[in-house]
Amino acid sequence: MTLHDRPTPARVWQAILALQSVARRTTIGAAGITGGELLHLASDGCWSCPRELCAEGAALCDLYLPLVAAAAGRSYVVAHLGQSLDGCVATCTGASRWVTGELDMQHNHRLRALADAVLVGAGTAAADDPQLTVRHCDGRNPVRVVLDPRRRLAPSLGVFRDGAAETLLLCGRDAPGDPQHGQAEVVRLPLTAHGRLRPMDVLDALAARGLTFVFVEGGGVTVSRFLEAGVLDRLQVTVAPLFLGAGRRGVTLPAARSMDDALRPQARCFAFGRDVLFDCALHA
Repeated sequence: MTLHDRPTPARVWQAILALQSVARRTTIGAAGITGGELLHLASDGCWSCPRELCAEGAALCDLYLPLVAAAAGRSYVVAHLGQSLDGCVATCTGASRWVTGELDMQHNHRLRALADAVLVGAGTAAADDPQLTVRHCDGRNPVRVVLDPRRRLAPSLGVFRDGAAETLLLCGRDAPGDPQHGQAEVVRLPLTAHGRLRPMDVLDALAARGLTFVFVEGGGVTVSRFLEAGVLDRLQVTVAPLFLGAGRRGVTLPAARSMDDALRPQARCFAFGRDVLFDCALHA
């Protein structure tokens, strides 16, 4: 087989999307599932292809198909952050474009394409006004979810008014305002004594709408709270070879008292050019 006979990475990605479409509707049985007549996926995340794949196509399968398999027929939550070598996701002034490179940006969009919902906190929405749509790869837009407990974000933000995808604003029950926030639907949930939304309440509200594969995109505070709450199935951290100094931190957790108390997930590594992605499975 020549190089020209191999499926292109674009075709492999389409097959991965086809597998995800099947996995959204069913669990993966003993026979596995097939996507795009190209890839076969087993329930343990192992995949096969009747044709030889190029290195890039095989890497796509290795990275994304374990997520597709793990999320099939159940609620699944994955988070991703891009950070510097010294653990910062932004400078001290909040500048974060771009800590990591183009390949990590494309990866972020692929996660959006696989997910039912993409979620950010109010700080990220205010600082970046992200579109949260799929633009750097093929795939459908997920439902966009913004956590704003006190409903302080302006409805003029692009995410609330561009109409590019269904959008939800999750806030506290007593937050002021109408049932709509721009074009976003307002979903009210109870707050903790500290005025926060509980991650489990958020996920339950999304699951009630059929949104079971949730991608927590940021920022560091939101990802850390979901991690501390024990609701993340997977955490992906892409590390770029730069130092930001006294910047805004990525993952922050209560201090471990000893090395035995440290969180030690199973991890795989993938090269994104000069950046390195650590793909951490938090739940067996």
